[in-house]
Amino acid sequence: MAKDVKPTRKNLMEIEDRIELSERGHGTLEKKRDGLIMEFMDILDKAQDVRGDLADDYEQAQKKINMARAMEGDVAVRGAAAALQEHPEITTESKNIMGVVVPQIESSRVSKSLDERGYGIMGTSARIDEAAEAYEDLLESIILAAEVETAMKKMLREIETTKRRVNALEFKLLPELYENQEYIEQKLEEQEREETFRLKKIKEKKEAEEKAEREAADADDEVGSADEPAAAAGAVTQD
Repeated sequence: MAKDVKPTRKNLMEIEDRIELSERGHGTLEKKRDGLIMEFMDILDKAQDVRGDLADDYEQAQKKINMARAMEGDVAVRGAAAALQEHPEITTESKNIMGVVVPQIESSRVSKSLDERGYGIMGTSARIDEAAEAYEDLLESIILAAEVETAMKKMLREIETTKRRVNALEFKLLPELYENQEYIEQKLEEQEREETFRLKKIKEKKEAEEKAEREAADADDEVGSADEPAAAAGAVTQD
């Protein structure tokens, strides 16, 4: 690539500006990458806790519903489930984590009191109440897990994108710019040496010409001085 760049001072200044800008961008992206990784690790720890809670809540809900079916029968359990009138409402908002927009899921009316579940208190047993409460806890864990898992995936994608940009600057763009800079500097130094050598030769030639002119002038002066006595003697003889 360096051979395609014209070795001029203008191009050298432009490349130096690009190097400065790329180095600043590289440093900024590195800080962003490191910050994203730290945030991701925090979310990952939270996700592991949420997954554990989700597994526990699911196991507990299965035990409670199986117990209710065994004690009350499928018909009673299904009837209690069908009596629910108000279903949970899910709303999503967003929050920004180091430039990454992640969802924030809010839910309402998941956990309900006995009189809000729709079935008659006298017509059901504590087994059904326990099963309903266990599934409410499970639903809350599912909503939280969905939020955390989505945020974790978005953060991971952003980390990968940032890492690719850092690597592109570090291993491709900056090395090429450094190579171009070195190439132009070498060519300019060669041009300066050639120009210095050319000026030296011109100076030496000029000095040689001036010396030859001085020597020729001196020679003319010597000839003139030798001719003056001869001319004087001739004048005396004529007299």
